[in-house]
Amino acid sequence: MDLNAVQMFVNVVQAGSLSAAAERMGIPLPTLSRRIRELERQLKVELLERSVRGTRLTDAGTRLYEHASRGIEALLDAEQAVVSDQARLRGRLRLSLPPAFEPWWDLLAAFQQRYPDIDLQVHTTDRRVDLIEDGIDVALRIGAIAHESMVARLVLSYRHVLVAGAALVERLGAPVRPEELGRFPCAGWHTSEKGAWRLGEQTVQPEAVLASNDYAHLRHRALQGSVITELPPFLAAQAIRDGRLQVLLPDYPMPLQQINLLYPSHRHPSTIVRAYLDFCQNQWARFIDLSGLPEGAWR
Repeated sequence: MDLNAVQMFVNVVQAGSLSAAAERMGIPLPTLSRRIRELERQLKVELLERSVRGTRLTDAGTRLYEHASRGIEALLDAEQAVVSDQARLRGRLRLSLPPAFEPWWDLLAAFQQRYPDIDLQVHTTDRRVDLIEDGIDVALRIGAIAHESMVARLVLSYRHVLVAGAALVERLGAPVRPEELGRFPCAGWHTSEKGAWRLGEQTVQPEAVLASNDYAHLRHRALQGSVITELPPFLAAQAIRDGRLQVLLPDYPMPLQQINLLYPSHRHPSTIVRAYLDFCQNQWARFIDLSGLPEGAWR
């Protein structure tokens, strides 16, 4: 059954005539008349008796109107409820974050202070989730985006920094050139190709005493003074400012990376999703303090 035609039929009954309904809906009278006739052919029953004095419901038309008008009213009520909830930003927002992304935790807390009727459901993983299959509204992704079915909003571009604890630098000194890293104990992100680091125009592959896919673990070992490692700048900034970590080889910057917020391109973003995207883009600097880092570590 053509639900649009059913709604037109209900409007005709409520308006009292085809011409009045056509004027109310802003459509040509011939178009409305044709759609009603098509509905009658589809149902194989006459709904309206037409005469020079106007239209009158048949018994079948009366039964259809009684049921259809209640259904349309319920749909309008449901639509109004959704619009009302969106206007008040009430509902659930399902997010995906990478592990150990500590600056975002405070940003999410501030977002909920701004919008207390939004419930957050956060899925933390280092794998690339399928937003549709896993029911995620917005995913935070690090790195280049090459997915035609996703819309990406760039939040921040940054470079990892090579760091060591103050105790290690005091014990072994600091490397001056990338090729010197071979004489230092190093730890790296375990998914990088054979632990290679791109430093400026050079690629080095130090012998790693530890490989991990948890930057919090790598930071912990660096703070202990046992390894040199790479860290996202927002995970290293505070320890660098207070002297517990030291930036190494600042003249050999690591590759530029990106933080993007992703959502499905074929899904119209709700008011809640748009509010979250805007809040993150406008407020991230309040929660990611990158002061004290080498020039070019972020932009």
